[in-house]
Amino acid sequence: MTRLTGSALRVTVFIGENDTWHHRPLYSEIVHRAHAAGLAGASVFRGIEGFGASSLIHTSRLLSMSEDLPVAVVIVDTEERVRAFLPQLDELVAEGLVILDDCDVIRYVGRAAGFGGAGAKGGKPS
Repeated sequence: MTRLTGSALRVTVFIGENDTWHHRPLYSEIVHRAHAAGLAGASVFRGIEGFGASSLIHTSRLLSMSEDLPVAVVIVDTEERVRAFLPQLDELVAEGLVILDDCDVIRYVGRAAGFGGAGAKGGKPS
C-alpha cells in the first residue's frame, strides 16, 4: 500500500476526450501507466466546456455538435515518482497541456478490501 503525506507533486494533463493512444482512450492509457508505475493515484475529470491551443470551444451543451470534451487527468505522488513518470507523458501527449504543481497531502487513506465504492458512507460494508 502506498503511503503519502506531506509535500508532493501534482501533475495535471489536459487533453481531449477523443484523444487516443493505439485505439484506446488516451486518458485511460495514462491512468493505467500511472498505476503500473506504482504512483499513489490518478483520477480523470471530464470538463463541461473549455478550449485550448486550437482555440476551438468544446462544450457539453445539448445544441453543440462537439463531443470532444476537455478531460483532465490528475496524478499526485512524491516529486521523485512524478518526475520519473514525466517521460511517459512526453511520449503519450502529442496535443495537450501538462502542468506541475507543488502540493501538500493532508490525508491519503485507502479503502479496506470488501468495503463499498465512492458512495459508501461511514465505512460500512456494502
